[in-house]
Amino acid sequence: MTILIIIIVLALIFDYINGFHDAANAIATVVATKVLTPFQAVVWAAFFNFLAYWVFGFGVADTVAKTAHTTDINLVVILAGVIAAICWNLLTWWLGIPSSSSHTLIGGFAGAAVAHAIYMHGFSDYTVIENGVTVTRHWYEIVSWYKAGKDGGMPSGVFIIIAFIVLAPLVGALASYLISIWLLNASRKSILPKIFTIALMIATIWFVYSQMVPYEKIEKPRFESHFWSVAFDAHNIKWFLVAFIILTVSAFCLLFSSLNLHQADAALKKMQLLSSAAFSLGHGGNDSQKVMGIIAAAVAVYINTNPGVHMESWLDVVLPNDDKGIKGVMPGWIPLACYSAIAAGTLSGGWKIVKTMGSKITKVSSFEGVAAETAGALTLYFTEHLKIPVSTTHTITGSIIGVGLTKRVSAVRWGVTVSLIWAWVLTIPISAILAGLIYFVLSVFI
Repeated sequence: MTILIIIIVLALIFDYINGFHDAANAIATVVATKVLTPFQAVVWAAFFNFLAYWVFGFGVADTVAKTAHTTDINLVVILAGVIAAICWNLLTWWLGIPSSSSHTLIGGFAGAAVAHAIYMHGFSDYTVIENGVTVTRHWYEIVSWYKAGKDGGMPSGVFIIIAFIVLAPLVGALASYLISIWLLNASRKSILPKIFTIALMIATIWFVYSQMVPYEKIEKPRFESHFWSVAFDAHNIKWFLVAFIILTVSAFCLLFSSLNLHQADAALKKMQLLSSAAFSLGHGGNDSQKVMGIIAAAVAVYINTNPGVHMESWLDVVLPNDDKGIKGVMPGWIPLACYSAIAAGTLSGGWKIVKTMGSKITKVSSFEGVAAETAGALTLYFTEHLKIPVSTTHTITGSIIGVGLTKRVSAVRWGVTVSLIWAWVLTIPISAILAGLIYFVLSVFI
């Protein structure tokens, strides 16, 4: 139980570090464009980090918890993974490198699990009892590398997370590029951009309506009123936010051509508050869930390694199992603590990375800030819906690059960008190796 408590404490410390390490993701553009002062920006971002507690579910947490088979590992594996993630996060923060807190956690967890398999079984096969059935695995199969999606759904596993190292910034870059082109055309006195905008508004309303979960299918309605229960269902809130973001930008596009330069800049600065808030929500919802997943995995491992143990209600965690129709259970204090920790971390700021994100990649104006943050927020909501833990750092960096490309290719400082990509590529393997070494050291003493 002592190791379990230490893991929970360290996981929350990691969440706090994640907050100030990734604060720049949400506030760099609003600080660079002087919409908010640095202090106002971190308060703004921290508030929406915490507000995400009422918006997002636990899909990403479930994916992280199942990075390694919880029946095959012990608590030392998770402890080593969290320590390695904290070390890498602090190092990259000190160097001002906007690396991924998400990927260092996944890499640490996976690396420590592989080290455990080698330490316990060498490079040979081993057997384990899983759900009452004896299962034989190769040593490397201790990590869930790839799992096909149920009924043709989105697959999961570490390979999918690695794929999104490339896909998340590409999606962010493409989205911000298209949003920038949309805004640029909307500024012209032409009827075609307005027709496109109205068509997009109608399509958005239809699509979001089709995604709504009706009252009859809500498992635990939050209110007696059908309307408020539907409106505040976690699944529905995300889609309402998507609609609100797109419809707000659309409304601005309809008026853009009638505004003078001063009016347009003032309106864009107000819209930056909305876009940065939307991105901060996505940041809180995406990154806090990873720590929830680690805590849930630690409890599951403790139960597996101590059969028949009676868990207190505050640690009564059950990992969901779609194949058996088992719904996940997570005590309310875990998500509350995780969202509070990341919000507190964001309040602490991360000024070194703010400079890199806000000015070194490309020069950012209010126009670019709105496009980049809107694209980043929509990308995070999309990946969270698919239960894929992605890097908010990669996403917003890709979005900023996409905005820079609308001006000219040379507007992006590719030397800085290539350095960032190297940091992204190396994060998972370095975290995995570091976690493996830490596991071997800890195994000598624990």
